Amino acid sequence: MAAVVLRAVIGDVLRRARTSQGRTLREVSDSARVSLGYLSEVERGRKEASSELLSAICAALDVPLSRVLCDAGTEMACQEAVERSAGAVVAAAQGAAGRPVAMAVA
Repeated sequence: MAAVVLRAVIGDVLRRARTSQGRTLREVSDSARVSLGYLSEVERGRKEASSELLSAICAALDVPLSRVLCDAGTEMACQEAVERSAGAVVAAAQGAAGRPVAMAVA
């Protein structure tokens, strides 16, 4: 199972906020005073943004940093729950495969 990566989840939350406002990467990067390429990398979860950079991006989006972090935490919890459930299903299937099957004899 792949681990949930915080930077990817934060990037998803930031991208959803930007696209829901109908704004382009260029508009937000200019407002946040960060390069367009770097903002793109943050949104795709390839770069770990500093708290200062996250604050600047959130200000450019007019979204509180606390909201982004709260949304990211909620999304991470959901993804972790799905992974735990999937792991339990796999473990149960593997356990069932190793158990003898009782057969009725008539």
